[in-house]
Order: sequence, then structure tokens, then C-alpha cells
Amino acid sequence: MSSKPTRREFLGTTAAAAAAGWAGGQLYAAGAAAKPGPNDTVNFALIGCGGQGRADMRNMMKVPGTRVVAVCDLNETRLAPARKEAGGEKILTYHDYRKLLENKDIQAVIVATNGHWHVLPTIHACQAGKDVYVEKPLGTSIGEGRAAVEAAKKYDRIVQIGTQQASWEHYIKAAEVVKSGRLGRISEVKIWDMDYHYPGFGAPPDGDPPKELDWDFWLGPAPKRPYNPNRYIHHYWWIDYAGGWQVDWAVHHYQIMNWYMGATQPISAVGIGGKLCFEKDNTEWPDTFCGVCEYGPCAANDKGFLLQYTYRGGCRREQRSHAKTFFGTEASMIVDRSGYTITPEAKGKKGEKVVEETYRSAGDTHHAVFIDNVRNHKKPFADVEVGHHASAPGHLMNIAWRVGRKIRWDPVKEQVIDDPQANALVTKPYRAPWKLEI
Repeated sequence: MSSKPTRREFLGTTAAAAAAGWAGGQLYAAGAAAKPGPNDTVNFALIGCGGQGRADMRNMMKVPGTRVVAVCDLNETRLAPARKEAGGEKILTYHDYRKLLENKDIQAVIVATNGHWHVLPTIHACQAGKDVYVEKPLGTSIGEGRAAVEAAKKYDRIVQIGTQQASWEHYIKAAEVVKSGRLGRISEVKIWDMDYHYPGFGAPPDGDPPKELDWDFWLGPAPKRPYNPNRYIHHYWWIDYAGGWQVDWAVHHYQIMNWYMGATQPISAVGIGGKLCFEKDNTEWPDTFCGVCEYGPCAANDKGFLLQYTYRGGCRREQRSHAKTFFGTEASMIVDRSGYTITPEAKGKKGEKVVEETYRSAGDTHHAVFIDNVRNHKKPFADVEVGHHASAPGHLMNIAWRVGRKIRWDPVKEQVIDDPQANALVTKPYRAPWKLEI
């Protein structure tokens, strides 16, 4: 019998440690190496002080034995409230994250910027000897994600993706259901995100950026564009900065799917959609989108399986608005943040009662897991490569949508097969002077 702890045992140990606290911790002195031990206070900083960043910071602050050292943002109006929440005047503020990374008192950073700024700070943090909690998705292209993976390996850093569902108890129990074979042979996974963004985001004119925002720095490696409120506020819906909900929300789902199915990346993808419900709107990604990815043989099905993804922005009505269903020959299972429900296939006599099993749980230990991994220099379950593979399906469906045809994917070489136009979209060019280098 293996002595290696199960994932549930690991998370239970982590949660217990967090609850008990790390008494007697010592703060690192200026210039100390960024390697906190099991009983040392972990000093961390926040890069990106929007709503998600501050939520991550609050969750990290709840973990005993942590301390916020600094916050960083390109929008001055976001710095003051983040600083106040972190502890007031004793908290350092930075405009340029590269200056923050020079601070030797910081052992770890949260990267919670908008999507096109996830990878460069992650790489630079690894180079500076910091561990990283980076929000999903991992970059706005597959090439960016691969660069982050290689940087974590090269500099031997802990990089954990912000897919917090990976640390929730009911998702762990649902994984055990799939791996037990109770669902039978799973031939299809359906994933959906339904939101009500109607009538759309409008079409405000280009203009001057607000004085508190460093617009050119915000654009960074993305192409130079005039300021538009929608580019900044609704950046999820612009090709330069994000991938629509099929990437930016759905990474949560894909990570769970890969975990349960024992899969990594698909072998083909298609994508269709358009502006089918919004009124006047100047954003770029479809308001209604469907994509399908084909996967080869995996642990849950030696014949492979299909992933079907749907985003709808004009109607939220659905059994659950953000969820996934695993369809097996013995039963199906729907999973979301409220819990999971298993429905057996109706077999036997007509009218025979079908019994459903439902399990629900609450609690988020993802940030405590990250701190434990930092303390013990352990590879996270939701590590950077897991995040990279979880970002790939949405990127591939988007590439297929942009070129208007099915694409075939080599998951080993991470290249589109026999389609130079599509393959050119695997990595985005960077605007000078920014470079994607590790």
C-alpha cells in the first residue's frame, strides 16, 4: 500500500494546519532569501487591486502566518482602498510591479491583473525568486501559458492557478465518483456559462484615459490602441486582452474536466457564434458561442470523449447557470459550485423509479493550500501546468472560430496541424519593448 497521502488527506491536513495557525512564526529580515520555512510568516504582495485581487488578498490574509507587504496597480484610485484594506500606511504601494519584485521582504505574490497581464508578472516573479498565485486564465494565448510553465520549472518556483474549485470538498468527492467507474464510460462532457449581459456593453467612443490610469502601461504587450471605456472595464470581451467566457470563466470548468477525465489537451476543435442578441455593442467576442473539442483516449474513456461548451450572454435561464455534466453509460453527474447530483440511467421495467444522489458542501481552502505549498515548497495540485492545460480548450475553440473552420491540434508539440493561419494564433506577438522571455 502506498504511503503517499491522498489528495483529500492532503487538503484536510492543510485546512487543519491553517485552523491551528503557525504559532511563533518569524518575519524575514530585509534581504533574506525567499524561502519561508514551516514556521515562518509568509510575506506576500498583491499585483492588481481590482475586485478579484482584493478578494484573493482577503482570503490570503485569513490564513494564519501571512502578512501583506505591498499592493500594486496602474490605477491610482484602486491603490488607496487596497492599501487601507491590507493594513493602512504601513503597506507599501507600487505603480510598476517590477519595482515591487525587487523587494527582498516579499516571498510570494498574487497576480490578479486583467488577463493579458497574467503571464509577464508571473515570469518576472519567478525570475525574482517569488512564488506566485496567479488568477486564471493563464495568459491570452497557449504560447503565453507554455512560457509560464517553463519559467516555473526553470526557476523552481511554486505557481498555483486561481481555480479555487480544485480545493473544494464536493469537487474532490465528485472526482472520486468518476474515478470509481460509477458513471460508466463517459463519452461526453457538456459545459456551459449562461449570463444576462443584455443589451450588451454599448459602444462608447474612444477618448482620453482617466488621469488616474496609466493607459500605455496598461496596454503593455498588447497592440497600441486609443482608450475606450469598454476596453478597460469590459476587457474580457476584447481579443487583445482576453478570450471571452469560453476562456476566462470556463477555465474553472476545463480544469475540473481534465482532472476527472484524466485528460490534458484536445486533439481537435471547432467554434461557432456571433453577435446574436446584443444591441449596439463594440466589443469583439460573440455574445452567443458554441464550441466542441475532441479528446483522445484517457483514463475515463479509452475511446476518447467530446467536450461541448456553450456561452449565452442574453439569457441566464438554465438548470444551473455555470456548470458541467458528465454523461456516462451508467449515470450522469452535474457539478457546479452548489454541489453535485448523480442521476442513474433508467434501466429495467418501465416506470421504475430513478434515484438521484446529491451532495453539497461549502468552504474554500485554496489560498491556505497555496501558503502550505509555499512553506513546504510542494508542487500544487492546481499548478501552473494544470492551469495551462485548462486554458487550452477555450483558446483552441477561439482559434477555430477566428479562422472559420475545424482545426486539428498536436497536444505534444502544441501546434495546429497543417494550418499555418491558425497556428499563427497560438502565440500572440508582443508590442515592444515587452518580450515573452524566460
